[in-house]
Amino acid sequence: MEPLTKGEYPKNMRALVGSRLPKFNISQARLVKDSFDFIGLNYYSSSYINGVPRQSNAKPSFLTDPLTNTSFERNGRPLGLRAASFWIYFYPKGLRDILLYTKNKYNNPVIYITENGMNEFNDPTLSVEEALLDIYRIDYYYRHFYYLRSAIKAGANVKGFFAWSFLDCNEWFAGFTVRFGLNFVDYNDGLKRYPKLSAQWYKNFLKRN
Repeated sequence: MEPLTKGEYPKNMRALVGSRLPKFNISQARLVKDSFDFIGLNYYSSSYINGVPRQSNAKPSFLTDPLTNTSFERNGRPLGLRAASFWIYFYPKGLRDILLYTKNKYNNPVIYITENGMNEFNDPTLSVEEALLDIYRIDYYYRHFYYLRSAIKAGANVKGFFAWSFLDCNEWFAGFTVRFGLNFVDYNDGLKRYPKLSAQWYKNFLKRN
């Protein structure tokens, strides 16, 4: 976020990417600095970051520039429960961590949580009634709201939250093999929609708060 807040790329990025990284001239830096109204933050999970040495024969690219790789377990222990997607492990505290990091490093910008949620595999053997019992999704949101509230109490300037997603939908990486929605879409019966248990819980949560 340094280009948006300072009008330049961070020092470590400049050092790692070198001459391949474009430079802002003075007028461009003035245009881009503080040019946002709010920050939209998508949060699903966290991961461990491990340093890797630079490979002399590797072709430089945005994949190799950071000199890191990511993993979701340490010493054989996963970060948390895994959802259907390999990149979603339950780690609600990470939401608080990134919000407070952003607050402290970037002068506490206005933030909207534009995506947050988890998925389960689409199981065609389940009846509609069974598919609506998404207990894990309720647990996911409950725990993330706990840490979101903690971040707001600590001063993070969060103004809105969007659950991902309102409906089961086509997921860019997995198509229709997984379900993210608060509402179940029956792909075999004219795309009829049914509120899942999480939708009822979410509605009651909003009424109480």
